[in-house]
This record gives sequence, C-alpha cells and structure tokens, in this order.
Amino acid sequence: MNFRIIQLGKTKEAWLQMGINEYVKRIGAFVKLEIVELPDVSLKTAGTADVVKQKEAEVIQSKLDTEDYVILLDEAGEGKTSLEFSSFLSSLYTKKHVVFVIGGVYGSAEALRQRANICLSLSPLTFTHRMVRLILVEQIYRALMIQANRSYHY
Repeated sequence: MNFRIIQLGKTKEAWLQMGINEYVKRIGAFVKLEIVELPDVSLKTAGTADVVKQKEAEVIQSKLDTEDYVILLDEAGEGKTSLEFSSFLSSLYTKKHVVFVIGGVYGSAEALRQRANICLSLSPLTFTHRMVRLILVEQIYRALMIQANRSYHY
C-alpha cells in the first residue's frame, strides 16, 4: 500500500517542516508516503472564496487516478479515535493507493467532497491547513504503531 498526501501550498514554517520530515521518516519504515504540494490559488486572482475552492478542487482532481482511495480531511467529516483510525487504515490494505487530501484555506469544494471515498475530521477544533499536515502525519504514524503493537500510542 502507498500513501500520498495532496496539499495546497508549501510548508513555509521551518519548525513545522522539521516535524513533518521526522514523521515522514518514521512512516517510511512501514509504508511508502509521498507528499504532493500544489500551488495555492490566490484570492486576489480568483475573486471569491468559492472560486478559490473550485479552482483548487480542479487542480487536486487532476492529480487523482480513478483507482485512488481518497480521504478528504474536512472539518465536517467523520471523527475517529486514534484506535478507530488505525483500524480504518488497516481495512484499506487491499487498496493500492490511499490519498489524503488537505484542502486550502477556505475549505474544499463540493465536487471534491463527492469524489472522496470518505471525509474525515481530525478534530472538532479548527486548525490551519498547514498545521493539519503535521497532525495528519503524526496520526498516520500513530496508527501504524498501533497496528505494529508498539508502545508509541500507550
């Protein structure tokens, strides 16, 4: 199984990038993980937040294959505990590619929600889309450690 994370914009904060890099390295012992950074769509050029979301959805969807299992991170998505998330990821081992999509500053367009196989929420709290990157890779690592029966989670 391969994991891919599609995100909009670069992680500019060095401390966030260091944390992400650490977890990506740890995850590499279990599965292949690729992070795809796509350019942000500017509100200045798009005009409205809805147009930004639509353009971002088009760019993201152009990077998806029909056989990809798409997990959209969305504040209105289904919540899972870390144990449930680990079990959920285990159930996907028959999928060749699992793609996590992190929307942009204004969220995700309806077309992207419809393309997703599932929408997940990392928390009822709202995080910046850049912070979500670190939280997501940490939770993927935690899920893999739970599956491997390692003590990281406990």
